[in-house]
Amino acid sequence: MKSGIVIQARFSSRRLPGKVLRPLLGTPLLGWLIERMQAVPGPERVILATSDSAEDDAVAAYARSAGAAVHRGPLDDVLGRFLGATEAFGLDIAVRVSGDSPLLDPELVAEVLRGCGKDVDLSSNVIERSFPRGQSVEAISVPALRRVDALARSAAEREHVTPYFYAHPGEFRMRGFRSASPAADVRLCVDTAEDFALIERLASAMTRPQRQYGVDELVRMYQAAKSGAGAGAGQ
Repeated sequence: MKSGIVIQARFSSRRLPGKVLRPLLGTPLLGWLIERMQAVPGPERVILATSDSAEDDAVAAYARSAGAAVHRGPLDDVLGRFLGATEAFGLDIAVRVSGDSPLLDPELVAEVLRGCGKDVDLSSNVIERSFPRGQSVEAISVPALRRVDALARSAAEREHVTPYFYAHPGEFRMRGFRSASPAADVRLCVDTAEDFALIERLASAMTRPQRQYGVDELVRMYQAAKSGAGAGAGQ
């Protein structure tokens, strides 16, 4: 089965506009995520799904320069845009990740992807949240996604892509993943300037290639940074 990773990102973030292109130690935030997703074994492509609005021209251009494929679709119909990306590249399974998750663990993505297949419509680590924010992964069967596209009508269902699955669990075959070391209170996403400052602090403490830092090590670094001990304590 042909799989790909689809990154949802756009310039017009409500709380921190332009964050996906904001430099993190000299590399746009989106570049950190693309590098990590390119390290995931299995998927044939890393695809950026962004809008066809002119303000996302720079986002699309950067993603291409970083080696990602690009699909552009409606700004306000994220579900339609996401499905369009899967169909444009002939995917059977699409891994859905958010552009505000620059430190998403490639091994975690691979694990969730392996959980999706002929007998599973949605494999997810957010059915019951135990992983940090910024480590959310969903692997979705494209045939099931087409069903949801035909059924989802509310603005929230179409903006957030997968709510229909979770609201109608009896209609789908779903597999959930829980962390062995729950850390649902940890924020490794970038929604605000404060989030960005903390991620920058963690990134500055890294002494190995950034894609090698998995979720458990990142949580330790986060906890050390929040306690005032310094992010370097997690190295």
